[in-house]
Amino acid sequence: MKKVFKKLGIVAAIILTSSVFINCDRTTKIAKNESETAIVYDHINSNVKEEIITRKPLVFITGFDIDDETFYNNARTYFTEKDFEIVEDQYSLEEIINWLNQNESENPYGEIHIVNKSNPYKGMTLETVVKGEKITAESLRKNITKGTLPILKESVNANSKIIFHANGLGENIELMNTFKDAFCSDELPSVIASSYFSVFGGEFTEHYLAKPFYVFYPTANSPGKVDLSKEIARKYREEKNIDWYDALNNKNERYVGDAYSTQFSIPIKFELDYHNSDDEMPTFSNQQEIIDFIQQKESLYAEFVKLNIPLEKFRWTTKVKNSLFTIYGKTTGLIVLKPLIKPYGALEHVKPDTNNKRLYAMN
Repeated sequence: MKKVFKKLGIVAAIILTSSVFINCDRTTKIAKNESETAIVYDHINSNVKEEIITRKPLVFITGFDIDDETFYNNARTYFTEKDFEIVEDQYSLEEIINWLNQNESENPYGEIHIVNKSNPYKGMTLETVVKGEKITAESLRKNITKGTLPILKESVNANSKIIFHANGLGENIELMNTFKDAFCSDELPSVIASSYFSVFGGEFTEHYLAKPFYVFYPTANSPGKVDLSKEIARKYREEKNIDWYDALNNKNERYVGDAYSTQFSIPIKFELDYHNSDDEMPTFSNQQEIIDFIQQKESLYAEFVKLNIPLEKFRWTTKVKNSLFTIYGKTTGLIVLKPLIKPYGALEHVKPDTNNKRLYAMN
């Protein structure tokens, strides 16, 4: 009998000392893999449950509305009505992580929502560090590697969720993976974002998701809504249930599921210094010559390969000051948004459920 107990003791020791090692690109951590309810055993009583209570959800409002924009104000109202804790004036990832570290308590964070107005073409407006570059996969990776981002303390666990409300972020797998490294802790929280647009303050629903469709034209040189509707219809031939002309003329959802449009602009600026150059400063007489010049410059053209917007969709101008030659480009993008609605039953929006893998990417 003593031998049996001895063998059981050896097995228990092996189980208790086993750990899962995870490399999250900063240092090697031990993942404890605790669930929301931890099971605690002793040699007298078994199956004693210790409940782990998480903090109530909190929301970082990482920007402010300009002119007639209402994105941040609508999001603030939505989450306030849900009685979530609202955190203002944190405009960089550095500030967010520092806030989480400075305000940790005995209870781990549960849901951490980060609201940031963005789109796949303009990217995020959230900074990496204070007054630093806007977040991209490259800029975030650079700051992680340099060690300029603070490290998240043990205020999160494997059940914590960092949920981004940043339009289209879920499609950017590289950036999602980099965020996973940025929020590395003893236990890895889930990083969640949707490939759809998050719309707050709708007329029929306070928060819903919408599928985006894009068409571009040179700023101040629109070909007109008729031609644009034909172009976007050719671009998205598989979408048969949108009246593109109506959608481009609608600014709001007139009924549940009604497609409508909004717009944004993308400015481009290239500066070329010819002070110590053997090359002659170029002169252009039309738009096509500027386009040809950019295509011939590999370093310049690479930016447009990333954007995936044709050069012809930009309005180009140039400026010369001493030896500095500057090329300016600007395009206007129209986004048609089609709200996601349930395919059956009463006409209503699909609920933005962050546990639904069809709606949200989860890393």
